[in-house]
Amino acid sequence: MRWFLIFIIWATGIAAQDRRPSHCIAIANAVPGAEFIHKAAFDDPVAESSIRIRYIDHAAFLLLTEGGVSAVTDFTGFIGAAPFLPDIVTMNHAHDTHWTPFPDPAIPHVLPGWGNGTEGADHHLEVGDLLVRNVPTDIRRGGGVEIKGNSIFVFETAGLCVGHLGHLHHEPDDAQYAALGRLDVVMAAVDGGQTLDLFILKRVLERLKSSVVIPMHWFGRGTLNQFLINMSDSYVVQDTGANDVTLSLRTLPDRPTIIVLQPKFLRPPQSP
Repeated sequence: MRWFLIFIIWATGIAAQDRRPSHCIAIANAVPGAEFIHKAAFDDPVAESSIRIRYIDHAAFLLLTEGGVSAVTDFTGFIGAAPFLPDIVTMNHAHDTHWTPFPDPAIPHVLPGWGNGTEGADHHLEVGDLLVRNVPTDIRRGGGVEIKGNSIFVFETAGLCVGHLGHLHHEPDDAQYAALGRLDVVMAAVDGGQTLDLFILKRVLERLKSSVVIPMHWFGRGTLNQFLINMSDSYVVQDTGANDVTLSLRTLPDRPTIIVLQPKFLRPPQSP
């Protein structure tokens, strides 16, 4: 028994050593510059040292890496008519528009953002050139609070740190900010009520100091415009009608920039 326990301790130590550390934590500043490449088909190869982000719907985005690894955020089970299954899906369950109880079993990695009711989810997944991890947050539930009921997911590839704030209901505390680390790109819910009000959201985004903010979870142009007006004193706005953007670390904008993407479900390559 003694030797068995020693083996378990040794094996656990080896597993911990094999876990690739996050390069986003404790790095304060992003690299200046800017490079945005649009109008690629959703499954076209991604440029060297870059990531493509495609807005699908509501809070769902397709992230595609140079190495061809794909992830879909706040996966509801439907991302369009294209015969495409991502390698990874993340989900949050504040509302049924952010998750599905029946993800396709053919999806290799399904990451729920909630825990077991007492402990939050704890994900640290490496697939090819993509690392996915989460920081649990609380959500409002039935007049009370579900502790660690959702997650902010962080995607790391090509030196970039991309954060999806999910259905965020409160400002992160100092420990959560520290666990997030540097976020070069942030996808943020801008509805102004169901998640964070715009005043608190602005405070969160300014503290994160991200080079790029991509709005999501907006209900019509009026909601989106209110967010853009609220942020216009400190952010440049890029609104070209594109559905996706390709970003690289070495050429991130030297001024904080909001990139507005239009949602579009995935279609077969021959479809318009």
